[in-house]
Amino acid sequence: MRVELNARGRKILYAVVTEFISTGEPVGSRTLAKKFDIDLSPASIRNVLADLEEAGYLRQPHASAGRVPTERAFRVFIDALMHVRQLTTEQRDGIEGRFRALEPGSNVLRETARMLSGLTGTAAVVVASRPDALSLKQLRFIATRPGELLAVIVTAAGSVENRFLRVEAQLSNDDLQRIHNLLDDVIEGRTLHDVRELFARRLHDAQTELGELRRQAFELAAAALAGTTGGVVEVVIEGQGQLLDKPEFADVERIKQLVRVLEERERLITILDRTIETGGLRITLPDEADDEGLGADLSLVAAPYGFELAGRGGIAGTIGVLGPTRMDYASIVPIVHETARAVGAFLARRDPKREPGDS
Repeated sequence: MRVELNARGRKILYAVVTEFISTGEPVGSRTLAKKFDIDLSPASIRNVLADLEEAGYLRQPHASAGRVPTERAFRVFIDALMHVRQLTTEQRDGIEGRFRALEPGSNVLRETARMLSGLTGTAAVVVASRPDALSLKQLRFIATRPGELLAVIVTAAGSVENRFLRVEAQLSNDDLQRIHNLLDDVIEGRTLHDVRELFARRLHDAQTELGELRRQAFELAAAALAGTTGGVVEVVIEGQGQLLDKPEFADVERIKQLVRVLEERERLITILDRTIETGGLRITLPDEADDEGLGADLSLVAAPYGFELAGRGGIAGTIGVLGPTRMDYASIVPIVHETARAVGAFLARRDPKREPGDS
């Protein structure tokens, strides 16, 4: 049942949630009267608290204790009451600087998760998009033994996949270098899906026009990328230790629930995929019915990241922060948003040929 909040109820609910996020302790009327600008007596505040409890926004752990917000209260707080704190120029420059300082060959997903965990003081998760949506950076072939090549597929997000191919023709190192040069002009900045379609179309429509080396290049590339339709989605989680240190996860049963959630990565991926579908930052509370939530008193603040410079489009994946329901959303939301923007800008700089609608 949804209950419409009046101005007084909204003000007191905001104060309760804010205080609970700060302390983790049940909030009483005396605390609200002293710490917040509420022009009501403690007795009047208690009446409003009782009304909010009856409406399902608050609960009282013990008869003599103050109140704590329910998940319904957190949803109202996030959607309608929260005042998001803007990052300072120094904070934004610091995030941007971390990406500029990455060494060539760094694992961008892991470095992003480490930074996000450090900035928020809790666990962070970074997920690469489904393989078909990944942008290619490089494709190389290495002769291993007669009749066999090793294909090395490198994406713009820094992931590397190796696969062996059986070949009939013997190719010299010079032949392979020319093939690499041909492919470099074609694949960089395009997604796996786009490259596969491009090669299939060229091999089908222009068989008589292709030179022998170009035909070999496209056939080898098509064979190397043929098995990348599915694959395992790369998931990086950092800062689990910081999450376990939270008081919400102090008892053994809570720890078990938390570990189970962290191990069930497919559920995380499903929720993060819905962030991509909505196209913007999304906050998922533990037991929300639309996607079953994560449970274990665990919330997720997530945003998609992609190629954002010079009008380029395309989702590369999702980043998120995992924390207890009472985490400081007002501070974490702008950090997640800015980190998503910064990693997208970094990928765009590393992948300058990508253009919207490339195929």
